[in-house]
Amino acid sequence: IALCVAIFVQSSFPSPDFGPAFPLKDKVMHMVAYGLLAVFFFRACRVTWPERLSPAQLLIISVLFASLYGVSDEFHQSFVAARQADALDGVADVAGSILGALGYLWVVSRRGRNGLSKTG
Repeated sequence: IALCVAIFVQSSFPSPDFGPAFPLKDKVMHMVAYGLLAVFFFRACRVTWPERLSPAQLLIISVLFASLYGVSDEFHQSFVAARQADALDGVADVAGSILGALGYLWVVSRRGRNGLSKTG
């Protein structure tokens, strides 16, 4: 929830320029933020419903949640002065969501017997 709030608040103001400049920095930042959001959502669902959802279901709903939040944030930005909705940002959000959820699934599958224990 805190990350969702942080994304929303940050999107309500002009884009900050911090850190070193590099090509596609904006897209990388989108991928990192939404990859992290997918990881947090995956973990929350896995801990909340450990026996109810399969790894594939967790992956799908995590990617969908983070991606839909990214699309809704792009829509939100279309109403903010000095911001604009960008389809390529949406693509970066979806790509980051997929990579984050897949990465987390890979990490937990390498732990423990079945990779989906309640901890972690």
